[in-house]
Amino acid sequence: MNDNHPTSPPAPGDQTTAAPGPALTVADALVLPVLAAGRPQVVTGATHLDRPVRWVHITELTDPASFLKGGELVLTTGMPMPDDAAGVRRYVDELANVEAAALVIELVRRYHRPPEALLHACQARGLPLITLAKDVNFLEVTQVVHALILGNQAEAMRRTQRIHEAFTALTLRGAGPEDVMRAAAEMSGRTVVLENLVHQALICEPSGSTVEEALTDWEQRSRATPPGDHTDIRGPDGWLATPVEYQGERWGRVAMLPAETEGATFGPEHTTVLERTAMALTVARLIHPTPWERTAHRNALRDLVEQRHHSPDDALARCTALGLPTEESRFVAILVDLRTGAEGAEPEIRLAQELRTAGIPALVGELTADRIGVLLALRPSQPWRPVVERLSRTALALAPQAVVSVGSEVTDLPDTARSFREAARVTEATPPGQPLPPNRSFHELPDIGLRRLLYALREDTRVQDYTERQLGRLIDHDTRHGTDLLTTLRHYLDAAGNKTTAARRGSLSRETMYQRLRTIERLLDRDLESGEERTELHVALTALDALRVP
Repeated sequence: MNDNHPTSPPAPGDQTTAAPGPALTVADALVLPVLAAGRPQVVTGATHLDRPVRWVHITELTDPASFLKGGELVLTTGMPMPDDAAGVRRYVDELANVEAAALVIELVRRYHRPPEALLHACQARGLPLITLAKDVNFLEVTQVVHALILGNQAEAMRRTQRIHEAFTALTLRGAGPEDVMRAAAEMSGRTVVLENLVHQALICEPSGSTVEEALTDWEQRSRATPPGDHTDIRGPDGWLATPVEYQGERWGRVAMLPAETEGATFGPEHTTVLERTAMALTVARLIHPTPWERTAHRNALRDLVEQRHHSPDDALARCTALGLPTEESRFVAILVDLRTGAEGAEPEIRLAQELRTAGIPALVGELTADRIGVLLALRPSQPWRPVVERLSRTALALAPQAVVSVGSEVTDLPDTARSFREAARVTEATPPGQPLPPNRSFHELPDIGLRRLLYALREDTRVQDYTERQLGRLIDHDTRHGTDLLTTLRHYLDAAGNKTTAARRGSLSRETMYQRLRTIERLLDRDLESGEERTELHVALTALDALRVP
């Protein structure tokens, strides 16, 4: 047999433009019927059978390496094999140096067992040596294997085209960074993370792992992974990473994490996905004015408030990766309700700057239009009230109508959802123009009395129904007859049933007061001497005031 190539092998560059999912390996080739018919036996290099086969090369030369480019499955009858041990070692060294995938020798014509020198040389270089006990048509082997390789390459080209089309569609529709990262994780089947220049993980899209597994000790692992100008596998964890930049200005880095499956590696297809991800992120940053950090804070806060994390550990890992100290910290949730009818972009930025200036670690982000959420992470000995007071004064200077509400202090990050719920209840129970408590510029849960509680419940139909049943007939009477018995009832209830005081407040004589009270009792079918019934009416009157707040 002579050296021959039924078709020309692909150029080296072709192998990096696209690749199949699993490449054809030495082990795969050995089980093909055309080779299996020769009863192949792996003599050396059994641990290297996962090497990809780039091409098949038939040779009867003593120096076949000069025709190889790496990754070839070398087939030979052994006829030209050197007789001396030094020549055999040189033969094997040349194959190993060009990174041939394996050497397959037919034990039919010259040899009936592999020469000891060949066996030792292959063992020394880790080159898989496979023997064939029966005659095999090497030409058929090349045809079958090459057809598989070329077929896989064509499929890889189609998949690469689909990747380019998918990212082009994302860019054309103005997709944001979260959409881009989600698509990258789905297309690659790997976890992808976008970080900024100070190694904070801004977006994490897990695939086959949890957020906790991906982001635990993120900053430490990221700093151990050196930056680079090109897409490459870097660092002790073996991340596939590429920079995100525009016109020489670097904005961050996107990393694809290795799969947990044993033996899984990154292929050219993963590189294609990652590089298109970086390009799409660059475009997204140019067309979306909101900085990535602000978006990351918003998303993290919304997930905490709505408890959308898969687990408490996921929440902890994500917030830690954003730079929030979570160990031995105390957390306080704050809501700034702007009440201006406009989104809070400028206040959001100013509040974040104020906290940075004060050296207070926090997440700051818009939760809804007109409402900003703040999560403080404080040291165990650090009092929260001065911090909240400073933040509140800044918020009121920006928006005088703003309402700043605070939830209770918690020690576990997942409990911040409760702190935010409490702050929201305080906000909902604060009507426009509500005076600030003495000596502070924010509201908290103990501030909510009956009047503010009923204000918060004013849209509840049960409260509305109760108020109407208690006072409806009296209001109807005043409307029809032009009287003001409701005000008389208010003075009486505010005076805790003292008729003399009520008469004085209403500028009425005692006889007139008595007469009006009897009319009220008749219209409402109530005994105003009963403390319980007076309480019921007082609650209804307070609820009516809350319902009438514009």
